[in-house]
Amino acid sequence: MTTIKYNRVLLKLSGEAFSGSTDYGIHAPTVARIANQIKQVMDMGVAIAIVVGGGNIWRGAKAAQDGIDRVTADYAGMLATIINALSLQDALEREGVVTRTLSAIDIQQIAEPYIRRRAIRHLEKGRAVILAAGTGNPYMTTDTAAALRAIEIEAEVLLMTKYNVDGVYSADPLKDPKAKKFDRLTYLKALNMRLQVMDATALSLCLENNLPIIVFDLQAEHGIQRAITGEPIGTLITSEN
Repeated sequence: MTTIKYNRVLLKLSGEAFSGSTDYGIHAPTVARIANQIKQVMDMGVAIAIVVGGGNIWRGAKAAQDGIDRVTADYAGMLATIINALSLQDALEREGVVTRTLSAIDIQQIAEPYIRRRAIRHLEKGRAVILAAGTGNPYMTTDTAAALRAIEIEAEVLLMTKYNVDGVYSADPLKDPKAKKFDRLTYLKALNMRLQVMDATALSLCLENNLPIIVFDLQAEHGIQRAITGEPIGTLITSEN
């Protein structure tokens, strides 16, 4: 029998995960594959919550650079995450997974409000929980939302998925062929080296609450399952080398 190392996890999906090999929007077959992976993990008895990004539809920081008010741009980004959340919810339900979408901004016609106790109760009942709209605050990334929600729901690990990148590197591996991949890192080393793991606020939250992070390629075969069983995959970030 497969040994499960982490019984409750927070999975962070970037917006790019939804677009797959396309440049923009939602690629339905890719979302279906993600949903199937999540179902397989849940069938193993793992409780899973998912924080979704929205970069495949809208990037608040980029829109702000183009002249849109930053707060307005960030709220538009939150709406983009809700669109992705609904697409994942539909894909999971097609897999037969009972799913609840909780939003950090009030949009009651299509999602429940995020309430910590409610999210935990859904997990205890064996439901997949999708967490949309980031933290509900402008200037905060969905990476920060993932770290915060993981701590709030008492997840045992934060699974940070990347697209076409199989871990944390000393430089961008798509641009620098000499970039070195790290199998393990400490929070402080990741912060000091300014590695592009996640934003500093999110990383600091994980450091302060001793929340392990596993960074891996979402396209890796059985990637999520391998991560929750403790099989070496991607880069593990903890307080120890």
